[in-house]
Amino acid sequence: MVEKKKKKKKSQLPFRLNILFFIVFLLFSVLILQLGVVQILNGEEFQAEIERTTKDYTEIPVPRGKMYDRNHNLIVDNEAHYSITYTPAKGIQAIERLKVAEKLAQYISMDSNDDLEGVTLRNKKEYWYLKNEEEAKSRLSAEEAEGMEPGEQYNTILERIKKTEVDDFTKHQLEVMAIKKEMDKAMTLTPQVIKNEDVTPEEFAKVAEHLGELPGVNATTDWDRKYPYDDVFRNFVGSITSESQGILAAKEEYYLTRGYSRNDRVGKSGLEEQYESLLRGRKEKIQYTTNKQGKVVDSEVAVEGERGKDLVLTIDMKLQKEVNKILKEELNAIIKENPYKNRYVDTAMAVVMNPQTGELLSVAGQTYDRVKNEFKPTGLKTLYAAHPPGSAVKGATVLSGYESGVIEPGQSFYDAPIKIAGTPEKSSWRNLGRVNDYEALAQSSNVYMFYIAMRMGGDFNYQRNDKLNFDPSAFRQMRNYFSQFGLGVPTGVDFPYESAGYEGPAPQAGNLLDFAIGQYDTYTVMQLAQYVSTIANEGYRVRPHFLKEARMPVPHEDKLGPVYKSYNTEVLNRIEMDQKYIDRVQEGFRRAFQTPSGTADGYFADKPYNPAGKTGTAEFEIYEDGNMIYTENLSLVGYAPFDKPEVSFALIVPHTKAGNSINNKIGERILDTYFQLKKERKNPTKDTSEEQTGNEE
Repeated sequence: MVEKKKKKKKSQLPFRLNILFFIVFLLFSVLILQLGVVQILNGEEFQAEIERTTKDYTEIPVPRGKMYDRNHNLIVDNEAHYSITYTPAKGIQAIERLKVAEKLAQYISMDSNDDLEGVTLRNKKEYWYLKNEEEAKSRLSAEEAEGMEPGEQYNTILERIKKTEVDDFTKHQLEVMAIKKEMDKAMTLTPQVIKNEDVTPEEFAKVAEHLGELPGVNATTDWDRKYPYDDVFRNFVGSITSESQGILAAKEEYYLTRGYSRNDRVGKSGLEEQYESLLRGRKEKIQYTTNKQGKVVDSEVAVEGERGKDLVLTIDMKLQKEVNKILKEELNAIIKENPYKNRYVDTAMAVVMNPQTGELLSVAGQTYDRVKNEFKPTGLKTLYAAHPPGSAVKGATVLSGYESGVIEPGQSFYDAPIKIAGTPEKSSWRNLGRVNDYEALAQSSNVYMFYIAMRMGGDFNYQRNDKLNFDPSAFRQMRNYFSQFGLGVPTGVDFPYESAGYEGPAPQAGNLLDFAIGQYDTYTVMQLAQYVSTIANEGYRVRPHFLKEARMPVPHEDKLGPVYKSYNTEVLNRIEMDQKYIDRVQEGFRRAFQTPSGTADGYFADKPYNPAGKTGTAEFEIYEDGNMIYTENLSLVGYAPFDKPEVSFALIVPHTKAGNSINNKIGERILDTYFQLKKERKNPTKDTSEEQTGNEE
């Protein structure tokens, strides 16, 4: 019986084991099936997740385009220099940047005053925080932190770091902070300059040798602008922002929407600003591949970089240097001749251009600093400093008289002092007797212009000591005529800014008479140049411009590439006046320069280049110690040759005293120089090279 029970137990044991084995088999089968599903159906997806990488792009700046004068002499160049940059990967933490900064500080010096003085108290506290993180965090209790955002927690901790705890850093530690401060400005995958001024060859070599231990750091080259002609024309060229400035904050949105980065250098003044879109070039685009940890695993050039386009300007640098020299010498002569009498004069300005094309050949100015006893270039005043020009505008006055119908060609008036009831007597520089329109321009009759103004105001029956019948709308009518020449309106010059001059506010009869002789509204020298060019150019007003053409960059740095775009003559308007009227004013201008009675015949009558033009003198009041002192603005406009004009000019010398002819002397020397240079270029000697060093100013 017992034996039978044992047999029964033995038979039950294998059965239970079989059930257990079966269950285990089922479990393994399910596991194998699941692994199969993962491997076969989802294997590629999971493998892709394991190998997942991200492709990002960064853009590397390229050198800006260069600038040349009309004869292809280099005005603005690029000068390469060493630069140390930092390009952070994604997700880089502050402590990691600090470690890189500490290593980098072993190879470069940041001991300049600007760098070390730029380290703020907050920079020091941030450094202390990273070096003593546990202790720093202990200064904020868990209860306090509970109701704060992370940024608020961090700022509170920094506030609780005492100033005394960060006062004793070594010079080396301060240099580390200066480096990290620059690194903190960097945006992901965007190069940030750490040091580019005075990077020594030794520093460059050490950094380049240890790049493997300096993640994100690069030893590369950057560019600064170089000016072979020193200060000659420099104020028109303008400037660009520094690496630390980046794009201009006032125009941030403008630049960012056009593909700029915040640390890109841009033109901030002058032609650098005006033609930023041409000069900037195309940045090199690098594609970076990063893994899940944010480490760069591959990179390749996606878009080749291209240097900015080169600009060929209309300026003749040799003429520019000479005009500056002329202005300086003539100013110096009258100041030294009589320092007290000419104590108010300090500036002379001139514009030389091609009246048919609007090409600006020279735009110059010189100002004498009496405190420093030196001259400095102030050519920008030709664009923004407006002055009453005097009789130089009488050509526009006569043409206004013709077109409005208040005078006829050849009409004459007796030049004797004008006296209107209740006002001071007005006259010409001397009593000229009876003069017609030709003689009024040649001899600069104020009275002739007064008759035009009175008639345009509605009074055709002037009687001495009577009041005038006057319609104030005559002011607007005459200004409308003047604006056709560019007087009182923007010239349209291709520069970031220019003044349109100033309109006198009181529309009274006496002021209209002053307006007619250029002693009420004010104009810039650029406006006067456009005005005389319009008369020389048969009534066609053209836009003055600095840019002649843009050229494609080429690998050979010493050569100009093919033309990208030419900037040709742009006619703004043709004055609404009969050609026979323009012809008469042109003849009046010729007589002013070439006939014995002309106001400038002593300087231009015997010139072979057949000039024409108009002198101007405007009284200008200066108050000194409560006393009113009269000074004179001397101006001159002209062109040559009379029968086929190729050059025109305008100039003003404000605040002189009576008795000198500096305007005529400057104008004569400018035209003499222009035609002499033309002759030299037509018949070059063996040595025709132009010096590009030294400052004639």
